[in-house]
Amino acid sequence: MEIKEVSKIILNSKCTVALTGAGISTASGIRDFRGPQGIWKTIDPEKFEINYFINHSDEVWNLFIKTFALEQEVNPNAAHFALAELEKINVLCGVITQNIDGLHQKAGSVNVIELHGNLRKAVCLKCSNTYPLNKIIKNFVGKSPLCPNCNGLLKPDIVFFGEPLKQEVIFKAIELAKAADVFLAIGTSLSVYPANQLPLYAKLKGAKLIIINEGQTEEDNLADIIITGRAETVLPQIVNEIKNELKTKKT
Repeated sequence: MEIKEVSKIILNSKCTVALTGAGISTASGIRDFRGPQGIWKTIDPEKFEINYFINHSDEVWNLFIKTFALEQEVNPNAAHFALAELEKINVLCGVITQNIDGLHQKAGSVNVIELHGNLRKAVCLKCSNTYPLNKIIKNFVGKSPLCPNCNGLLKPDIVFFGEPLKQEVIFKAIELAKAADVFLAIGTSLSVYPANQLPLYAKLKGAKLIIINEGQTEEDNLADIIITGRAETVLPQIVNEIKNELKTKKT
């Protein structure tokens, strides 16, 4: 019943927005961060704090490549394709993601706001030039890569702990959340600031909050509907319901 109810709510909305977290990508073989088998269970997250990176860049670059480089090879799963399909049939305004894996774009989503950066680029901490990360990884020899332009230290273009999100990115995310009349929180525990504030912006504007997650989240008390389940199972069911509704309306 929840699937049908959510499908009707989305179909009747003027602007549905999705916020996605690590839980949407686990079916693609990417570990989440805070779960029982999460990345931070085996790696000290302080290693990815910006000041630690600056002072121990060789160590962190090696750890980064060991931990995240293979994510460039993974493929989207049914959940990513489902959101791309919802955008294609004009019932989803856009995706705001906490993920850095780029799987939404690989699946065909166009309007994607990446809160924490991505694995496509490395950025110079001195001159801000960017370079394709795959080339940096290909030529990596165990030492921190340096900028060809100014010889400054290159850093993966993701948001490290202790770094602020880019102002223009968070502004776009907040504006999109405020535009939503339906806000989907998918595969996220809603425990990381400022992403966990986005449902609040949507709710304050009157949006319905729908949470799709395997476990509890820190904003469950605000939700209008909670579907407990895996994103790659739930989202395709919602898409199928919406498509069936659209077919019915046409006939």
